[in-house]
Amino acid sequence: MSTPRILENSPFARVARVVLRAQSVAMVLGNTVHLSGARREEFLQDPYWVAHEMCHIRQFREHGFAGFLWKYLVESVRVGYYANRFEAEARQAGRDEAHLYAAGRPLPDPAQMHQGARTPGQDSTRG
Repeated sequence: MSTPRILENSPFARVARVVLRAQSVAMVLGNTVHLSGARREEFLQDPYWVAHEMCHIRQFREHGFAGFLWKYLVESVRVGYYANRFEAEARQAGRDEAHLYAAGRPLPDPAQMHQGARTPGQDSTRG
């Protein structure tokens, strides 16, 4: 199992950022976290965000690259991005596993974590 990569200024994440109307986005493709609107250091300082994206990396490993993309797409079309079961699992992992990525530091206030895309009607100032 190889170490995950982080790619800043990703064109893939830029498209997701525009579609989600977010200031910053991290998205996973395979074993790589693609960032747009956020620097590597900012991403790594938020253990909730790292735990969320690491869950997506596990999902890719479990379902395979094409299998996961297909299932994620079908689920998103069926129930929308926010209700997508893969996103719900990753949000839960962000809450439950953040301590694993805090590098020995106390966890930041959960209110300060990266919020990702919100359900319609919610304010999304960080993306």
